[in-house]
Amino acid sequence: GIRVVRGPDWIWQNQDGGEGHVGTVCEIGRSGSAHSPEKTVVVNWDSGHRTNYRVGYQGQYDLIIVDNAQIGVKHPNIICDGCSKVGIAGIRFRCAQCSNFDLCSACYGSDIHDLDHSFIRYQTSNSVGVRLPPRENSVKIELKGIFVGAKVVRGADWEWGQQDGGEGKTGRVMEIRGWDNESCRSVANVSWVSGSINVYRLGHQGNVDLKYLQPASGGWYYRDHMPVLGQMDEQQPAAVPAATTTFSVGDRVKIFTELETLKKLQKGHGGWNPRMAHFVSKIGIVHRVTDKGDIRVQYDGCTNRWTIHPAALVKVYVYNVGDLVTIINDMAKVKQLQKGHGEWIDTMKHALGKTGKVIKVYDDGDLRIQELDNGLTWTLNPKCVRLERSSGVNVAERSNSMMDLSHQRIDHVMLPLSGLSGSSAADRLVRDAAQGKLESVQFYLNNHPEQVDVMSGGKTCLQVAAHQGHINLVRYLLSVGANVNMVDKEGDSTLHYAAFGNQPEVMRVLLDHGADINILNVTHCSALHISAHKKPPHCVKVLLEFGADVNIQDSYGDTALHDAIGKENSEVVDLLCNAQNLNLNIRNKRGFNALHHAALKGNSHGILRILQLVRQTSVQAMVDLVNLKKEDGFAPLHLAALNGHAKVVEVLVKDGQAHIDIRNNRRQTPFLLAVSQGHAAAIETLIDLGCDILAKDEDGDNAMHLCIIKKSNLIQDVPQLEAPKMWDIYLELSHITENRLMYTILCFLAKMGCRSEPNYKGTHFFDWITDKNMRDLIVGYEVQRRPLPIPAERNLAGSSDANPDQVYSNMSQALTTSGGATDNSQCSNDQVVSESSSQSTGVDVDPTSGPPSTPARRHRAGNRDTSTPSPQLAAQPEGEEVPPAHGVPKRNNTDARSTPPLPPPNRFRTVSPPVVHDLPGASNNLSAAGSAEPSVGTAFHSNLTVGEPGRASAASPSRM
Repeated sequence: GIRVVRGPDWIWQNQDGGEGHVGTVCEIGRSGSAHSPEKTVVVNWDSGHRTNYRVGYQGQYDLIIVDNAQIGVKHPNIICDGCSKVGIAGIRFRCAQCSNFDLCSACYGSDIHDLDHSFIRYQTSNSVGVRLPPRENSVKIELKGIFVGAKVVRGADWEWGQQDGGEGKTGRVMEIRGWDNESCRSVANVSWVSGSINVYRLGHQGNVDLKYLQPASGGWYYRDHMPVLGQMDEQQPAAVPAATTTFSVGDRVKIFTELETLKKLQKGHGGWNPRMAHFVSKIGIVHRVTDKGDIRVQYDGCTNRWTIHPAALVKVYVYNVGDLVTIINDMAKVKQLQKGHGEWIDTMKHALGKTGKVIKVYDDGDLRIQELDNGLTWTLNPKCVRLERSSGVNVAERSNSMMDLSHQRIDHVMLPLSGLSGSSAADRLVRDAAQGKLESVQFYLNNHPEQVDVMSGGKTCLQVAAHQGHINLVRYLLSVGANVNMVDKEGDSTLHYAAFGNQPEVMRVLLDHGADINILNVTHCSALHISAHKKPPHCVKVLLEFGADVNIQDSYGDTALHDAIGKENSEVVDLLCNAQNLNLNIRNKRGFNALHHAALKGNSHGILRILQLVRQTSVQAMVDLVNLKKEDGFAPLHLAALNGHAKVVEVLVKDGQAHIDIRNNRRQTPFLLAVSQGHAAAIETLIDLGCDILAKDEDGDNAMHLCIIKKSNLIQDVPQLEAPKMWDIYLELSHITENRLMYTILCFLAKMGCRSEPNYKGTHFFDWITDKNMRDLIVGYEVQRRPLPIPAERNLAGSSDANPDQVYSNMSQALTTSGGATDNSQCSNDQVVSESSSQSTGVDVDPTSGPPSTPARRHRAGNRDTSTPSPQLAAQPEGEEVPPAHGVPKRNNTDARSTPPLPPPNRFRTVSPPVVHDLPGASNNLSAAGSAEPSVGTAFHSNLTVGEPGRASAASPSRM
């Protein structure tokens, strides 16, 4: 799967297309192989040529690596200082002369940073690193091949039927991206001249579906700075192994190393300060993970945050009443851990893997867990459970965010039809059907008509022929009695297969022959659900023409309209909105109707189309739908604002007449939600549309309070075009290196008229800002605002002749009355200016000490205010255990009754049923077979024989 170019021992002329042209390793040689022996690899060049090369064979190395992100290589928590992408994918370059400066391979080749500086190359996250010479005067070569803009046709591993419009049809590469979370830059998104768009493998699992007619540029590389494929000089693990534990903001941690070991680890990782010894045995909270991978830890009662080497820390699992946890599924491990912690009984096996709620935390740390589905309770070792959700996390905001992964679904994508590689007669028959060999199928079935529905790999001839679009073969199979409604093990019928392959004419034939149009697979998907993901939408047109039910819900509760909106498939949205009997009130399992879903996804076309449809009934019906709330009180406008979709916000208010200050169950307005996430464009849009800038939530926090409470969310840049007013302030604050967006929003809000008012705890937002300079800065923006007359309804005297200075006097008064805060600078471990210095941050919200505590309940990381005791349990419903009073011995598990476990839910099936084709031949530079003369028509040649002199063997390459 890795991408390579010619290397130091290259002798094969222009087999690769020329120096700098890229190929993909598609097979690794092995001992005994006739065509690619050990220490060789087969490479499929982007130009289409395919042969093998030496990677250590006889001490020769033909290739160098230009990218290994395709096989999943990543450097977690390392930010490229060139493109600012978090988690460098592929090869990492670290400056050897500057502190904490890293580049990805693309930025390294683009001459980012000083060319006279030397870098260290890390091929993987565990590599020891190789010191490189400066780039100045080094050989630099342009990469060429299948990159964005390349003109392509089907290639060696093509298995997608007529998706490209037919043999020889061309397409243009629109994007190079990764395959889900498995890899990066391993698939290409191609737009074909036929109008279809899909993704194709470009290194994913060693497959290449494309070859270029016209290559495109892929950037530059330094020839002598890249790793040679096959050499193991940097593959050994680093001397100090990377910490296997990963830390996240909000984790509870403790230093577990000896003092002397800690001092050694701290060199170059924040340094050592004698005051750190006081916190060795204490539990702290992860404040953030630095770009270098070090951990910033906040301790209770300490104003400093300490930078600590991750190898010195361990996670500490502290639970609170109300936390949701999942019991681990390893029976042997649970049995062992339960000794002395409530013990183990056999009926507990039914609780493994289930989710429960913490109803009691014992003095020794053990937990009393109540299962959510049946109410059974257990005493468990805390190591037997995994935290799913802290009781302090704002569930509503998470579940209404596009970042919520609890219901993440994978798209209907196309993968090869697999499982057809057997050698039986049935395997050959189905394989011939997949390849459209009509005469072969006819010949076999004329002699064995009873096998028309025989399966290979769980698939019938009719199913694979329908998927591939072999319409004449489909007609023939139906004419000899093939079962049009037979399903595979996933419940997919022939109609599903045609939908996966986006074959509208095949669909029409199937429906004419009695195919069940609304048949559902195991995930309750109809053919319409699958077709809603496809472009162009010809299958959707056919299904609607034949009367498909548009209101069927899949296992997620989504209709086809939900799917089309999520995929931004505007043509399908239009078709479905024109369908009769469309029910726009259907909600999925997260509580989203189609309009909610469009607002969540930022699909303004979907919003407008739904509004137009409902407005045909009446304007009031439209207004009612626009302001319809989910159970948590989130209306479409809340969802759009929370996720930063400024265009959707504007459409909902202007076209949909949404109530701009509508409140959810926590009395949050869309404006407050936009501020809490730092969405500058949405904030400006809402203010321009006339929202209440002084709104407060259920705790009395206004926008300025939330700006500080949620500062960990405020990490993005300000878009110049969408938020021009805030952009101007953002530029003015370019000297601020940390929390710049937070201060930008605070200054903007002050300028727009948001006042410093106390929340219901009597706390002003200024109470959380320790730097007087930053306080003065914010007040300065308030002073810049032209004083406006106070509205009559807010003037206690009933007159509009109030002193204009009073419009901003509240803020200045807060500055002088909130403690006269001085510059309470904090220092890093080694006493150098760091993130906690007052000059660079100016704000330090301490959730456990100091002047009025920040309401930590709403921090995204879910950090709880540790000074607040766990709440007392309310009266327990029948069937729940009343937690024992202090001093009462905790319960063991001997009296628990067993309940049979529920079957696990089916995962949403997202891949197209696979098909396999005959593999094309490969040319061959190396042969291990001796001196046999190749037969006429063999597709490979040999530049060098293995073993005795002679010509290459005619053995065809095997795939791995």
